[in-house]
Amino acid sequence: MSAEIKAGRRTVAISRPDKPLFPCGITKLDLARYYADAAPAMLAQIADRPLSLERYQDGIEGERIMQKRAGKYFPSWIARTVVRKRGGSVEHVLATDAATLVYLANQACITLHVWLSRCDKPERPDRLVIDLDPSVDRPADVRRAARLIGDLLRELRLEPWAMATGSRGYHVVVPLTRRHGYDEVRGFAREVAALAARREPKLFTTEQRKDKRAGLILIDVLRNGYAQTTVAPYSVRARPGAPVATPLRWEELSDRSTRADRWTIKTVARRLADGDPWAEMNSRRATLAAASRRLGELSDER
Repeated sequence: MSAEIKAGRRTVAISRPDKPLFPCGITKLDLARYYADAAPAMLAQIADRPLSLERYQDGIEGERIMQKRAGKYFPSWIARTVVRKRGGSVEHVLATDAATLVYLANQACITLHVWLSRCDKPERPDRLVIDLDPSVDRPADVRRAARLIGDLLRELRLEPWAMATGSRGYHVVVPLTRRHGYDEVRGFAREVAALAARREPKLFTTEQRKDKRAGLILIDVLRNGYAQTTVAPYSVRARPGAPVATPLRWEELSDRSTRADRWTIKTVARRLADGDPWAEMNSRRATLAAASRRLGELSDER
């Protein structure tokens, strides 16, 4: 048994469409339909970025497969890009159209992970990501943490954008012009994290080891590196209920009903009907030169 989904100019076959991928009964066809519907908003954020694919051929309770290389059996119409790696190169998939997202769903790719740079300038990131990773599940504290990081970035004359990760934390993102390399961006993010942890030592930590975090919220900046990835906006997470990594309006971080896993494959479409909160992000890119000087001044005030 198979089904078909019309995605742009292509019709994509879905094999075993009734196969459940989540314990709640969400099927492969449900996943493919979600990605077809979410494609306009999703592609605006991930087009031309190398992808890594998180696949679960037997559903989320089965084996997890992390795939960087484009499959040799993938159809020729799926775009690819070759990027360097230590000792050679790797050919990644690029999501350039809705049909690609649907095809990947048919491969049981539940979650997409993206680079912070685009394929034409892979060593020049156009996003900085601060990943807030709570040690324990305290939604109010994590929302406050995201607001505080946003306040600090505004002190640096940068505009923060927030995303609920579909897990327990949030990403705070700054869109960048492509003037900086990864080392510079990661170094800047590390200094932001250090300053935030000094200001709020009872809330934040920069300690990577979970057993040393003392219940604090990790400010993780390691994703700001060459070939590192972050969960794609509007990507489904391999967690019960099929939560979705969901871009937020900043004021939603002050809403007590907001949780990092609040929106799911069944509710995001209604949310997008009211508009994409990140629709203007790509037109609001900043440079880090002035922000770096201001960060130095703030760090010297301690």
